[in-house]
Amino acid sequence: MFDMMKMMGKMKEVQARMKEAQDSLVNVRAEGDAGAGMVKATVNGKKQLVALEIDPSLLKADDRIILQDLIIAAVNKAAGEAEVKAKEELRKSTEGLLPNIPGVDLSSLMG
Repeated sequence: MFDMMKMMGKMKEVQARMKEAQDSLVNVRAEGDAGAGMVKATVNGKKQLVALEIDPSLLKADDRIILQDLIIAAVNKAAGEAEVKAKEELRKSTEGLLPNIPGVDLSSLMG
């Protein structure tokens, strides 16, 4: 028999765990690089750029446009990896809390 009160209690627990997991995403780190590692960007699980390394050989006036393109590529690569890591972190934090109902995809709840 379906117990609505038990289910509501579970949902409150899921919400609390999701908030805790989302708050911890600031500590998740993902790195992306471009130009054979000449530009490296680090992004946290909230998709914020937290570090940027540029090879000194790129810091010439004529290389400004290519440097901009490499930074964009590195940041986008890091952001993509951060999204994958963030989803995995949220999945681990809520493992066992959400029911496994055939035909129902609850993954959208995880970002």
